Amino acid sequence: MNDVLDVALRLAIVFVVFLVAPLLVGQTEHKVMAHMQGRLGPMYAGGFHGWAQLVADGVKFAQKEDVVPAAADRRVFQLAPAVALLPYLLVLAVIPVGPGAAGQVVDAGIFFVLAVMGIGVLGSLMGGWASANKFSLLGGLRTAAQLLSYELPMLLAAASVAMAAGTVSLTGILDAFAWWWLPWQIVGALVFFVAGLAELQRPPFDMPVADSEIIFGAYTEYTGLRFALFLLAEYAGIVVLCALTAVLFLGGWHGPFGADGLGWLWTLLKAAVLAFVVIWLRVSYPRLREDQLQKLAWTVLVPLALAQIALTGIVKVAIV
Repeated sequence: MNDVLDVALRLAIVFVVFLVAPLLVGQTEHKVMAHMQGRLGPMYAGGFHGWAQLVADGVKFAQKEDVVPAAADRRVFQLAPAVALLPYLLVLAVIPVGPGAAGQVVDAGIFFVLAVMGIGVLGSLMGGWASANKFSLLGGLRTAAQLLSYELPMLLAAASVAMAAGTVSLTGILDAFAWWWLPWQIVGALVFFVAGLAELQRPPFDMPVADSEIIFGAYTEYTGLRFALFLLAEYAGIVVLCALTAVLFLGGWHGPFGADGLGWLWTLLKAAVLAFVVIWLRVSYPRLREDQLQKLAWTVLVPLALAQIALTGIVKVAIV
């Protein structure tokens, strides 16, 4: 009975975090972009510092009419937002936040999280195909092409950490972590983070939803709460990417001065800093062209990831 209660409590905590954390990232993005770009609107809703902006957005989406195109495949069209969102809930359930504070320990943790995150692209493909809109279909195909290009360097970067730790378990990687890994694995960390941004279609890698070319990609025909679910999936992806980067490359729950008793706090702080970087990049860099986006993946990130794996192998052999 105690095991059942423990599992239920863990799942409840993961679900609450899944509902709250993406909304906090969305609210933070409003405020950071307002300050960096001098945007006035997000600073007024509700009075002090625009605290009600997120509430206003939620009310706006809830009030919009739920429209399904007449020629659309209704069932697939309605199911696509859930397919895009739920994989991040599954991934969040296995990310170790602190010692003993993981929703579920999976021995093949890296394989699990990367495989499940890759499923999210099906939501965009389903939405683009089922919309009966050529711009939506084009956006969905661009999303798939982008995922295929950036999945490889992301996987290679994660493999470097697994080689260094001698395990593919996320908790095992954290148990094996040493601070001297930071300069040694920094290239892999950059490759992993950049590839993750591209998979989430975050600026400057948002070509699949380029409004100047294809309206809003696979989501052009979506309105109301279904469109909001796609946006929520994006912010949930940011939370998952930042948490994974913190766990794999920044030591996760390991903090300075041996203060591992506050492990969960260190993980959250590292993930929050990385989330700020995600927002900062959106404000600072223009969108890449499709050819530039593919060139970055195949001529820069993949060679860097392979070089990181080679370095990891050399270091491991030298240590042994």
